[in-house]
Amino acid sequence: MTDRLWTDDYIEKNSGRFIEISDSIWEYAELAFHEFKSAKLIEDELKRNGFKVESGLAGIPTAFKGSFSFGSGKPVMGLLGEFDALSGLSQKAGVPEKSELIPRGAGHGCGHCALGAGSLAAAVAVKSYMEEFKMDGTVIYFGCPAEEGAGSKQFMARAGVFDGVDFVYTWHPSTKNMVESVHSNAIMGANFIFEGRSSHAGATPYLGRSALDACELMSVGCNYLREHVIPEARIHYAYIDAGGTAPNVVQDHAVVRYEVRAPYVSQVKELFERVKRVADGAAMMTDTSVSCELSMAFTEYIPNTALAAVADECMKEIGAPRWSEEDYELAKSFFESYNDEVKASAKKDIAETFGEERLDEKLQRPLDDDTHPFSEDKIRLQAGSTDVGDVGYAVPTLNINVATACLGNVGHTWQMTAQSSSSLSHKGMLTAAKILALSLIRTAKRPETISEAKKEVLKRNGGKYSCPLPDSVKPPLETY
Repeated sequence: MTDRLWTDDYIEKNSGRFIEISDSIWEYAELAFHEFKSAKLIEDELKRNGFKVESGLAGIPTAFKGSFSFGSGKPVMGLLGEFDALSGLSQKAGVPEKSELIPRGAGHGCGHCALGAGSLAAAVAVKSYMEEFKMDGTVIYFGCPAEEGAGSKQFMARAGVFDGVDFVYTWHPSTKNMVESVHSNAIMGANFIFEGRSSHAGATPYLGRSALDACELMSVGCNYLREHVIPEARIHYAYIDAGGTAPNVVQDHAVVRYEVRAPYVSQVKELFERVKRVADGAAMMTDTSVSCELSMAFTEYIPNTALAAVADECMKEIGAPRWSEEDYELAKSFFESYNDEVKASAKKDIAETFGEERLDEKLQRPLDDDTHPFSEDKIRLQAGSTDVGDVGYAVPTLNINVATACLGNVGHTWQMTAQSSSSLSHKGMLTAAKILALSLIRTAKRPETISEAKKEVLKRNGGKYSCPLPDSVKPPLETY
């Protein structure tokens, strides 16, 4: 039996258990750094399958790794798993009309329930393959919490969790089947805490110093700053504490969170310093004080092309998820749940991906049943950010995308939550697990590929991973 047929057969035989795990994580819907049930479920499954589990990595209670070695233990292969949900995206499973499961509750609007379970399935499959075919190596499942929050992988990389690993694969739920050909933005975020002086806003406002005014002036300054940054840069903000709800009290404190993005960490650091100077100016104008609590930063993600060649080969062999007519109908109902603006954008993307001649066909059956070839020339900048980039600057790393939702689906929506516990997600997850497992097995047998992959990392990091956060910044377990 070939490695592809063995991988396909093993994951199909054990598919029920991995679907059960994905749906359990979906039901838990735990937020960043609080994924206690989800982490324990995966840890227990790893132990049940003979993995040695280490918990509480990098000072994060829900960060862990499960390792299994055979023979010489070389090469060392890694898989990344995520399992955090998003706030405010609770939704009933598989239902294409907005219907909250828990009012204002959390939901898996990015599909990390499937991500964590799919990588787990691949890890268990590779472990079983090593035993059956006496293949030397070590396979490690890295449980990585809080990707939707302040991230964990940069703290894990800084703590040396990925040291000694030869290569890492991961995946993400998507609308298309392809080796991800994006260069994601680096990002840095902090809370700006303004302190003023309270007073009666009607009788003695002149005795007060408004921290809220300082936040507002910071927003004005950053709005003017946007004209004078590179076009790819982004500046986001959100009020964390507006200083109270009484308008007749001058607010003596207020907190606003800013995040800045740019294609490279060096650009992010420069832009962040400019934002800090705007905050200083706002404090000066309002006679308040300001402090900056840096709490998150991700390095940019760039695909490792040596690993991409292997994963692209494996994806072609495994193929797209095997959709049924019921799946196509369900996907169409979700596509129709979007407004005209989203549909128009989706139609344009579908036409560009599949060709104008297939547009009507794909609108009737809006699921990706193709695999799209990877090309280094097609790598493009994407506005989003991920802490997977930090792993990629520590060890050769590659992300693949597999369809778990309808074409045109928008992430971080109730529609994504609903599809993340449906047949669409289940089939996509199992397909991803097969591709990941086969990619690890193939790469382990190709030392020349591992060598080329490491050369790419060396060219990017100069020989050592450098965390964008200083050692003084600890994981913001309760504050982000």
